[in-house]
Amino acid sequence: MNPTPSYSLVTQETLELQPLPEIIKQHTAPLHFNKVDFSHQDLKRLDLTGALFEQCLFNEADFSYATLDETRWLGYRLGAATFRSASLVDAQFRNSDLNNSNWQRARLSQANFDGCKLTGSNFNDVSSLGLAFSECRLNSANLSGISFYKATLDNLDFSDSDLSGCDFRKAVFTNGGSLAHARVVGARFDGADLRDADLGGLQLADAKLFKGAIISKAQANILLRGLGLTVL
Repeated sequence: MNPTPSYSLVTQETLELQPLPEIIKQHTAPLHFNKVDFSHQDLKRLDLTGALFEQCLFNEADFSYATLDETRWLGYRLGAATFRSASLVDAQFRNSDLNNSNWQRARLSQANFDGCKLTGSNFNDVSSLGLAFSECRLNSANLSGISFYKATLDNLDFSDSDLSGCDFRKAVFTNGGSLAHARVVGARFDGADLRDADLGGLQLADAKLFKGAIISKAQANILLRGLGLTVL
């Protein structure tokens, strides 16, 4: 187990006295931002490796091309924030609002999202090796091309999301979750266990994509109703 790092505390008052780039240069230890409001700020290309963000605000903040590897984000609001082409390897997000955030081309290898709201977020073309979600709302999000191969998907809401080309082979949905009305063109579900997932609203043309998946009798009836058949 890695030792707990020593942090240099940064508050709202600290940032009112000194610009963030200068604070970064002066500290060798990772920074701990507590209750800081970064809303609408330009944070592009900053190196904040290992930083801890606790109860901070980032509404519409721009982290494009920033280095955010091994960062920890706890109880914050990042609505409509931009992480385009940022590096977030091994970043950890907990119980936070990330609705409508933009992660295009970000490096999210080994990143983890737990208990987060990600409605309408864009994960197009991200590096996703080891990327994990748990108990997250991902409805209406763009997740095209992401691999969930052999993943345990705990209570994930993918309803109305773009899952085109995603790899769900041998994935297991647990404690609920939803694929209702999701776009699944080109996705793979071979060996996936979907018995806990809501499959409502999937189109007839999508049924062949679920070949080899494990579903319940009730789910099978839902898919057959798309053919106009009634199972008695």
